[in-house]
Amino acid sequence: MLSDRHRLHVAQQLRSAEHGRTPVAPLGARFPGIDTEDAYEIQLLNIRHRLAAGDRVTGHKVGLSSPVMQAMMGVDEPDYGHLLHSMELYEDTPVPATAYCAPRVEVEVGFVLGADLPGEGCTVADVLAATERVVPALELIDSRIADWRITIADTIADNASSAGYVIGEGRDPRELDLKAVDATLTSGSETLASGRSDAVLGDPAASVAWLARTVARFGVQLRKGHLILPGSCTRAVDVAAGRTYTADFTGLGPVSLSFI
Repeated sequence: MLSDRHRLHVAQQLRSAEHGRTPVAPLGARFPGIDTEDAYEIQLLNIRHRLAAGDRVTGHKVGLSSPVMQAMMGVDEPDYGHLLHSMELYEDTPVPATAYCAPRVEVEVGFVLGADLPGEGCTVADVLAATERVVPALELIDSRIADWRITIADTIADNASSAGYVIGEGRDPRELDLKAVDATLTSGSETLASGRSDAVLGDPAASVAWLARTVARFGVQLRKGHLILPGSCTRAVDVAAGRTYTADFTGLGPVSLSFI
């Protein structure tokens, strides 16, 4: 484990990397012994810094929600990060690609909560009962670690590589089979990726329930009005200036994000 001084130093480095768009070397190479507990504390240091500057939490995201990604990272459960008001993006407002280090998009079925979720013991049934609507979503991810050479500690410390999100209108989750939503990511006439919602822990609602149980250990509750991004249905895709990326979901419709 790292000392408090080293955790603060890493948090400051990640903030500088984000603001200056200058990624840093992988953390493990420079801080041997860094573990997931260190990484979550580093993440929280930077979240508290942003809240103190006037930002606010608008939800949470789950990462590493597929067995393939977990195996690649050498872990047996997902990780999570925070969504902030400053990360909210809009379909009608192009995003400067140069504002990020190495941006990518992921395709997700988002959950907008209409009620607080229980923590310990939260179930899929609890998630469905508390969800106001499920929404088509694109998450913009970015790594402040050079060349995306990340370990589990790197991505957790870096707020689960989160950078932004855009969502569409959505519908009542009880009107859909949430385990059978097909999703396709396109740019112009090119199909870039496709997948299905059950790629996310077999059921994206199960990912949300996992998150509620996990953050409860830290005294955090998933609240009414929050957006929860449970994990990507498809592989992540690098983005480029001048292109528009559209995720289309059966039963949910499309959502797009443009870059300049």
